[in-house]
Amino acid sequence: MVAITHNSVELAPTALAGRRALVTGSTGGIGLAVAQALSAMGCAVILHGLAPLAEGQAIAASLAPGAARYLRADLADAAAVAALARDAGPLDILVNNAACRHFAAVEDMSAEDWDMDMAVNLSAAFHLIRLALPAMRAGGWGRIINMSSIYGLVGAPGRVGYVVTKTALIGLTRAVALETAETGITCNALCPASTRTPNIEARIEAMMAAEGLDEAAAARRFLAGKQPSGRFVEAGAVAGLVAFLCGPGGRDITGAALPLDGGWSAA
Repeated sequence: MVAITHNSVELAPTALAGRRALVTGSTGGIGLAVAQALSAMGCAVILHGLAPLAEGQAIAASLAPGAARYLRADLADAAAVAALARDAGPLDILVNNAACRHFAAVEDMSAEDWDMDMAVNLSAAFHLIRLALPAMRAGGWGRIINMSSIYGLVGAPGRVGYVVTKTALIGLTRAVALETAETGITCNALCPASTRTPNIEARIEAMMAAEGLDEAAAARRFLAGKQPSGRFVEAGAVAGLVAFLCGPGGRDITGAALPLDGGWSAA
């Protein structure tokens, strides 16, 4: 069983014993929180990112020495995605969390930035699912979780590649869910709003420096007009929902796009 508290997740330490998970983009932020949650449930976790090998290995060792490992791969490169799937081996759980984003109006978006958003945010997820499914089907069990975003549910100016790819991930989720509905495999999308990721921390710090605001005022300014709750979504809460979906209670949840947005999509 999984119990979510205000800022942490309490997990049964053997709920996923014997399972193996790959979490992309997991050396920090939501991805690392997800990896920690799955590891706490007894899952053997493969971390992924662009960090140097020694740094990634140190993070893996902090999760579960000997039971977690790190693989470095550039998801913008299709050959590297295939190599990541090969090196990870058969998976029970796949969490497509890695993402990149470029801020520009449609007419100012470069072809190179658009192609990178498509490759990292969408094509890599498709290929990893495609390559992971045979082993999941053979085992009669699997959990696929695609990390969409509030921007998969609502639009926004100045981030066309991110909005398009996060919306498309929901469509990919629905297609995979229907194709695997009778197999013991589930596929869901999570749509978190703003969390205190390193990227957002940097933006808040920049706002503080540019406008002379303290941290609380900068955070309020950042969230204004977005999350009605007025607070950031906890990365641990996102991880807790992933853990729940991978546990017994998630058996019949598939094809869903689940918001964690403090009411943003309800406004």
